[in-house]
Amino acid sequence: MIEAAVEVVDLVKRYGSGPGGVTAVDGLSLTVKRGTVTAVLGPNGAGKTTTIETCEGYRRPDSGTVRVLGLDPIRDRAALKPRVGVMLQSGGVYPTAQAAEMLRHVARLHAHPLDPEMLLERLGLQSVRRTPFRRLSGGQQQRLALAMAIVGRPELVFLDEPTAGLDPQARRATWELIEQLRADGVTVVLATHYMDEAERLADEVFIVDHGKVIAAGSPAELTARGAENTLTFSGPPGLYLDSLAKALPEDAKVRETSPGCYRVEGTVNPQLLATVTSWCAAHGVMPEGLAVARRTLEDVFLELTGRRLRS
Repeated sequence: MIEAAVEVVDLVKRYGSGPGGVTAVDGLSLTVKRGTVTAVLGPNGAGKTTTIETCEGYRRPDSGTVRVLGLDPIRDRAALKPRVGVMLQSGGVYPTAQAAEMLRHVARLHAHPLDPEMLLERLGLQSVRRTPFRRLSGGQQQRLALAMAIVGRPELVFLDEPTAGLDPQARRATWELIEQLRADGVTVVLATHYMDEAERLADEVFIVDHGKVIAAGSPAELTARGAENTLTFSGPPGLYLDSLAKALPEDAKVRETSPGCYRVEGTVNPQLLATVTSWCAAHGVMPEGLAVARRTLEDVFLELTGRRLRS
């Protein structure tokens, strides 16, 4: 069995030619391991959607190689179709088709589908089972598109913004379903604008900008790189911090960010925490709201791209 579910090497995709042409993907490479959830993140226009659509077989690369489950997504499309699930934001559903009717139709196209009724129940769609697609809310359309992508028991599934427009309860149910897919050995490639979603679900994250992968790793690895954690607390304003600064390790510093609000920046570990609390005790300071904060995936994203996800 091949280890990689998706392998992209030096992918290039251009739109148009001459001075007005655009290079959407510029030598991008990434590998998705089997049985993992992999998130592909990037600002609008970064090339992530083109990359995923190329992996799905909807776009032909100008150069480079793409292999999905060891096969060419264009040449071997017929062989891949029953093994790969694709969730599109548009849903790919007939506007007048009823939710349950459409899901049962997709299920019949596969040899060993999941139970459509179970999916309708799991995704909170039983109450709208007879509602035409065009009359579903945006969140309900998203959930139906997800159900259609996974009902055929795919080995690999591409999910495009699976929780866009969902309320918190439906969003959490979708997260749990994605986690169950991984537990069942399904490989999930996830394109999302929600950093907390990628941080919770993804085993591996690829951040794409200007058509290239600019960072890759697990959420923990990415948030640990290049920036240190901080320790914050509140106390009386105007504390004399020189003695605390001298007690801290060389790589740490302390400052009053606003009256009565203090931030210690450095490698936060038990020793640094003990130093701060001991100093507070020695100076009669009660460090209220003492908390350790770490970089989030969104912090990393903004540092790397200089842009918010929805630009």
